[in-house]
Amino acid sequence: MAMAAAKPSKSSVKTVAAEAADRNGSDLNWRAIARTLLTSRAIDRIEETEMTPKGLIPYQFSARGHDLAQAILSECITHPHDGATVYYRSRPFVLGQGLTAEEAFAGSLARAGSMTGGRDIGVVHCLPRRERGTVLPASGDVGAQYSPGAGWAQSVKYYADTLKDESWRSAIAVSLGGDGSTATNGFWAALNIATTQNLPQLFFIEDNGYGISVTSNLQTPGSNIARNLAAFENLRIYECKGYEPEEAAKNIQEAVEYVRSWQGPALIRVQVPRLCGHSFVDTQSYKSPELRSFEESCDPLPKLKKFLVGSVLSEKEWKELERSVEEEVRAAAVRALAQPAGDTSTVTKHVFADEQPEIKSAKELSVRMNLQDAVRKVLEVELTQNPKLLVFGEDVGAKGGVHGATVDLQVKFGEARVFDTSLSEEGIIGRAVGMSMAGLKPVPEIQFRKYADPATEQINDCGTVRWRTMSKFAAPMVVRIPVGVGKKTGDPWHSVSAEAIFAHTIGWRIAYPSNTEDAVGLLRTALRGNDPTFFFEHRALLDTPQARTAYPGDDFMLPFGSARVVQEGNKLTLVTWGAMVERARQAAEGIDGVEIIDLRTIVPWDKTVVLSSVRKTNRVLVLHEDNWTCGFGAEIASIISQQAFASLDAPVERLATADCPVPYNPTLMNAVVPTVEVISNMIRKILSY
Repeated sequence: MAMAAAKPSKSSVKTVAAEAADRNGSDLNWRAIARTLLTSRAIDRIEETEMTPKGLIPYQFSARGHDLAQAILSECITHPHDGATVYYRSRPFVLGQGLTAEEAFAGSLARAGSMTGGRDIGVVHCLPRRERGTVLPASGDVGAQYSPGAGWAQSVKYYADTLKDESWRSAIAVSLGGDGSTATNGFWAALNIATTQNLPQLFFIEDNGYGISVTSNLQTPGSNIARNLAAFENLRIYECKGYEPEEAAKNIQEAVEYVRSWQGPALIRVQVPRLCGHSFVDTQSYKSPELRSFEESCDPLPKLKKFLVGSVLSEKEWKELERSVEEEVRAAAVRALAQPAGDTSTVTKHVFADEQPEIKSAKELSVRMNLQDAVRKVLEVELTQNPKLLVFGEDVGAKGGVHGATVDLQVKFGEARVFDTSLSEEGIIGRAVGMSMAGLKPVPEIQFRKYADPATEQINDCGTVRWRTMSKFAAPMVVRIPVGVGKKTGDPWHSVSAEAIFAHTIGWRIAYPSNTEDAVGLLRTALRGNDPTFFFEHRALLDTPQARTAYPGDDFMLPFGSARVVQEGNKLTLVTWGAMVERARQAAEGIDGVEIIDLRTIVPWDKTVVLSSVRKTNRVLVLHEDNWTCGFGAEIASIISQQAFASLDAPVERLATADCPVPYNPTLMNAVVPTVEVISNMIRKILSY
């Protein structure tokens, strides 16, 4: 119901408010809370009434009504390893964590002095640790903040319990979100992670009764997520009115201290009035005058003044605090307005890390290995050498992976480092993001390429986080994904390649090896690198002779963006990768002059080797297993046409899978996926042009 956010709850949930009844919040710094609240209000007022009407701020989201509860929470988040994941209405909390008023204005104004240098919306917050916790980069997507919070919470316990770093003990993760966000898969993914693993994560749900204009009864059955989760195993539930200072302080402190005791996760539903629209363009015409009036009566600012004046502050001290905050905020606004826009010469920087791992290419050839065995060997070596590396996903633990690439790793390294997850790809990647930002090196596995789709939101956010924060934050990880058709058959669900979609996803490197040696070198480079990376393992190459080579040693590495010339020729350049490398080699047998180039990595790809070959052979065929339209081959063909057009003696040709799903029936599959015969015929056609 629309008024549920402000009216007293009639819930029958047994909260723990009674356990905190003997507390009065006296150990809180109420002066600091008041300063945070007044600062937030002053910023909101100036933005809403002065800057936004003048067109100085493109996006304005007020926190009025939410601010007191967040200010109280921020006073409780003080451990040096506390981590917070926030959303667009979380500025009061971030101010309490150390964001300055000038930085806040600079964010809204898109100026150079903001946390993102004007690259991201001002309310998409982040804050490297100053004197309190770390505010992880927010997302513009609703609900995307929760599973990275679970990843941070798991990292906290890993540091303390497994790495024996006592400086992390008692740290927690707190995830702030509105009531509307509890309808998202990110919220439920994180809730499952936190409760099944008993992680120190606090879900701080600010319930104002609306998701934009949608009333809470259409977001949550019964309009009360706390009531609905009362029977959720391993979850402590709290409720309070976030506009009543004493009640809010008791419950928020109790919730934080419960989670900080590492007894398990908790959720607190904080009822707050939304005294503004969803954003600056929202007039709230969908609210009745009676409801608007009632919400105004629940404004926490006058309630805080009434609570403090006479007990903590005198009337004179309150007025002096108001005056000093107004003066400081006004001065901060002037300074922010004087800041320049971001530097256009650097706007494309920070997509990837500036420093890449030192490449060790010396080989120590040993027994020949299948590709999947070599992957397992690399993971074992890197797990041994790097105690911060963790491998996880569906079935990677006791089973050893559905493809056998993690067999016995859990036995050797324990469940804290090699573990199974729930069947939630959003949770797998989101958790990895939080772990990475906590300083660990996560290596999640997605069982098949198609199954990565539910994690699209987390994947996109992860890839841009370095750029969005100008390298203040990054989330390096290696996501292993088996891809492509099987040895004997395909199907629409397990045979997807679709590397072009990820190639279009900013900030991700992509490795796509065709053999064991390259897989070893590229995987090790990725694991020691500083960027999020997709490592594709083709299903038809995992345990087949086509990919088998000698294992090149425990230090062997290959640089990304360096193609391999499989065979030399002077009449036609064939560019390909993955399982198509072997098909190309077979197709070229008996045909003179075909030079085959295995790209090995898609992002970055080796333009130098490809263009040099085309200028030598004057003919080119680009071959891949991904779909035809907008496949990555089109990008390669475009570059060749732009930069080597004068060298061409024939049109640039492509071969790819037809624009339809891969069929289950082998005969049908071979009708849409390029076969050796089809490739050979195309080679002859180009040579005869």
